[in-house]
Amino acid sequence: MVRKLIASAAVAVTALVGGVAQAEPNYKPLEKDPTVINFGIISTESTSNLKEQWIPLMKDMETALGMEVKPFFAPDYAGVIEAMRFGKVHLAWFGNKSGMEAVDRSGGEVFVQTSKADGSQGYYSHIITHVDNKEINKLEDIFKCDKSMNFGIGDPNSTSGFLVPSYYVFAQNGIDPKKCFKTVRNANHETNLMATANKQVHVAANNSEQIGRSLKKAPDAASKIKVIWTSPLIPSDPMVYRKDMSKELKSRIKAFFLGYGRLGDVAHAKAVLGGISDGQGLFMESNNTQLYPVRQLALFKNKLKIEGNDGLAEDDKETKLSEINQKLSDLKILVAAQ
Repeated sequence: MVRKLIASAAVAVTALVGGVAQAEPNYKPLEKDPTVINFGIISTESTSNLKEQWIPLMKDMETALGMEVKPFFAPDYAGVIEAMRFGKVHLAWFGNKSGMEAVDRSGGEVFVQTSKADGSQGYYSHIITHVDNKEINKLEDIFKCDKSMNFGIGDPNSTSGFLVPSYYVFAQNGIDPKKCFKTVRNANHETNLMATANKQVHVAANNSEQIGRSLKKAPDAASKIKVIWTSPLIPSDPMVYRKDMSKELKSRIKAFFLGYGRLGDVAHAKAVLGGISDGQGLFMESNNTQLYPVRQLALFKNKLKIEGNDGLAEDDKETKLSEINQKLSDLKILVAAQ
């Protein structure tokens, strides 16, 4: 009975996209295994910086698999999600929110996740301001909502740059950013950090990985920002591949990632990993269950939004809240079963 209940909940949860159900997956099936692996990288910072970090790993993957591995970059997270959906990307590095979108909409499957060089996993979302800003020292200081401040938020598919601050910073405090700030602009982590350091925005969302990387690569800019809020721990980033590739090819890809830095030229691989983000460690075993916390977060955010919508008819509100509560209940079963 318990197994049936868990299976039923799992089916319901896989239909969630940010808390909204989709009837059928809407992605283009692969006709056969690719002869060239297209490797997608989400746009957390400039393409030139991302190439410097990830192409050495792709070259090693190319050697290990004996097949060409081509990088795929897009100006926003949605570009990589959509490319995977239409079979133009076969494997990608995502955050948890964009990884969830890839699983739900693009035929994706989580197979490993990143870690830190010390073996720890997870990172944090931050709200930052300029170090010289004496008027902003804590979260409450940005809630005067007189439209005097410019706010930099992340890509809409970013976990730490958008979803986490949207829920913890704004939804839980009953704040609508568009009504609170003079401007709200979407940008990647690197751009938001630099805009804060250069006083182009008063406040911005960011994360511990970008701050750590900037301390290494742009210390002058990093020294000009201060953190005024830190989120709960966010699960480490997932690596996602198309689930309709053959088991053989998926096994070879997974073996490469789990062996990288553990087998062969360990020193070289660890040096490559150390150059990614703020210093990455070995890849760890994972699957779609790592997305459960972000699914819960998206549902809670939508629930708060519906509860605070005075323009919604009570019957409609009750129906929508009932649907969300059922999905949260399903997720609770799945989390408990882990």
